[in-house]
Amino acid sequence: MKKKLIIGTRSSPLALWQAEFTKTELSKHFPDLDIELKLVKTTGDVLLDSPLSKIGDMGLFTKDIEKHLLAKEIDLAVHSLKDVPTETPEGLILSAFTEREDTRDVIISRNGETLTQLRPNAKIATSSLRRTSQLLSMRPDFEMGDIRGNLNTRFKKFDESDFDAMMLAYAGVHRLNFGDRISEILPHDVMLPAVGQGALGIETRVDDEQTREIVKVMNNQNCEFCTKAERALLRHLQGGCQIPIGAYATYRNGSLHLSAYVGSVDGKRAIRNEVRMDNVTVADQAEKAGIELAEELKKQGANEILAEIRKTC
Repeated sequence: MKKKLIIGTRSSPLALWQAEFTKTELSKHFPDLDIELKLVKTTGDVLLDSPLSKIGDMGLFTKDIEKHLLAKEIDLAVHSLKDVPTETPEGLILSAFTEREDTRDVIISRNGETLTQLRPNAKIATSSLRRTSQLLSMRPDFEMGDIRGNLNTRFKKFDESDFDAMMLAYAGVHRLNFGDRISEILPHDVMLPAVGQGALGIETRVDDEQTREIVKVMNNQNCEFCTKAERALLRHLQGGCQIPIGAYATYRNGSLHLSAYVGSVDGKRAIRNEVRMDNVTVADQAEKAGIELAEELKKQGANEILAEIRKTC
């Protein structure tokens, strides 16, 4: 068994929380293992002046860390799973999917207003086309704007701006103790989350069997099945740029239920559907549910919506 592990991570407060969480959990199972963190600055951390939709977000927060992993400068990488492209580089594999935090999105508003209480033509900050599309499909009067940066930076920018509200993932807000700023937690029937939202993906080298075996202690089968279904759906719809797709899967007593949303950026065209698959016992079956739902969405017109978006990315 290895005596030392090096975890690669971004240096943002949330990324460090995730890496420290992983370190702590692994240390509980392997107390004699020397674990250290290696901080890596990623392209997504540097390019903060442009919206993600303009520069493309495929691998912006993972590729640079993966280079260190392939070079054997680190043993594993800890990612927010929603940042991980659905195709991993040759030689790397997602070896563990951690227990999932609450997957919902939240509204942060000036005076505690909920979504329905926000004034007409309110200005909403988000860097996500998925959130923009779903919000505008409900409230086309909203004026959407962009705030980028780590979570602490976003709160600072929001407080100094003229935005009426900001949208974030509950998981990050909760983990960094900003829960008292939440005005409303949005249910899934209002806002479907990003694929993999709330989960951590632990990436290792395929040929590093010792590290793969070590990180298995953090794998949560429920999360693995659900996020693999979501990622399979995204992989069959995506096409390489940021697009407005939301998805959420649950798994109970062998039954997997997957809901998904595809919409135009302005929210004027939106498709929502779901699928249920029983007797799911292995990850391949969960992925099959994602593929099945992707095909149904295509039949409903998802390809036409996404083709229009891809022209601009």
